[in-house]
Amino acid sequence: MGGDQGPFITLSSAIMAIKNQPNLHLILCGDEIIITETLARLNISKEKFANHKQLSLFATSQVVTMTDKPIVALRSKKDSSMRKSLDLVNEGRAQACVSAGNTGALFSMAHFVLKTLPGVDRPALISSLPTHDDDKHVFMLDLGANVFCDSHVLYQFGVMGSVMAEQVDGISKPRIALLNMGEEAIKGSDHIKLAALELSKDEDINYIGFIEGCDIFSNKADVIVCDGFVGNVALKTCEGVARLVYEKSKAAFNASLVAKVFGSLLKPSFKKLFKTMNPDQYNGASLIGLRGIVVKSHGNANIEAFYAAIMEAVKEVERQVPEKIKNSLEQGLSAR
Repeated sequence: MGGDQGPFITLSSAIMAIKNQPNLHLILCGDEIIITETLARLNISKEKFANHKQLSLFATSQVVTMTDKPIVALRSKKDSSMRKSLDLVNEGRAQACVSAGNTGALFSMAHFVLKTLPGVDRPALISSLPTHDDDKHVFMLDLGANVFCDSHVLYQFGVMGSVMAEQVDGISKPRIALLNMGEEAIKGSDHIKLAALELSKDEDINYIGFIEGCDIFSNKADVIVCDGFVGNVALKTCEGVARLVYEKSKAAFNASLVAKVFGSLLKPSFKKLFKTMNPDQYNGASLIGLRGIVVKSHGNANIEAFYAAIMEAVKEVERQVPEKIKNSLEQGLSAR
C-alpha cells in the first residue's frame, strides 16, 4: 500500500513480474477493497483475482503513512500492510518483502520482526550503482540504515557486501574497498583504519584498500563500504549531479537552432548514456544482515523501477543470500 503514488504502481509492477516469472507467487498485503478495485482497473476482475495462481491477498486494516514516526508505526501499526508482509516472511509463508513505504518504519519493523543474523550487529542498506563500464556496476553499503558504525560493524558490512556481489552478480572474489578521504593508509579516522586492518586479515575477503568519492563509479571496486551517514550523502549527491548533467545538457541543446541540430544528431548517444544512468534500473536497495530478505524501493518509483525491486528480491531468494551471509560471517569469526 506504500509509495508516493499508491497501489496502482506497485500492482502494475506485480502484474509485470508474474508475467515474466511464471513460478513467482506474490502475496498482496493491504486494504482488500483498494487492491481489488485497482486490479480491476488493470483488467484483473475480483473473480479472476480470487482464483489467480500467482496472486493472493492478505487483507490488513492499517497503513503506515510516510509521516509516521518509526517508533509509533512499530507500536501502533501491527495490522499494517508493512508489518504483516514482514510477519509473513518471519513465519516462512513468504520468502521476501518488497516495500516502497516509509523507510524508517520499514527498518524498525524489519529489525524487530526478523532480527539480525548471528554475527551481525546491525543490518545495512545496500544497492548497486552504475560504473564507467556499461555492463558492470558497484555495490555500496551502508546507504542510510546506520548513521555511525564502528570498525567491526564496517568489517561485517564488507563480508555482507562480498556475499551480495558473489551471489547476486556471480563475481569471484569481489574487490572490497572502504570509502575514505584518500587512498593513503595514513588517512581517515581511527575506526576506518581499524576496519581496514580487520578486513585485510580475513583471507576470504579480497580487500583492496581505500577508495575516494571520485572513484565510486570507476570500476576499481565491486563493493564500497562506508557508514550510513557518508553513504546516504554520497548517494544523494550523485543523484543530484546526474539530474544536473541531464538538465544542463537539455538546456544546452535547446539554446539555439545550431545547438538543436547538433542535439538531434547526438540524441541516440545521449539516450544511451542517460539510459545507463537512469536510477530506475538500480531501484531496490536491500536491507541485508537480517534473517529474511527485505528490499526497499524508492517511494516515488514508477512501474519499471518497482518491478526492478521485485526482481532484486527474486534474485536474493534464488541465491539464498541471508544463509550465505550467515555462513561467511561464521567462517570469518572462526578463522580469527
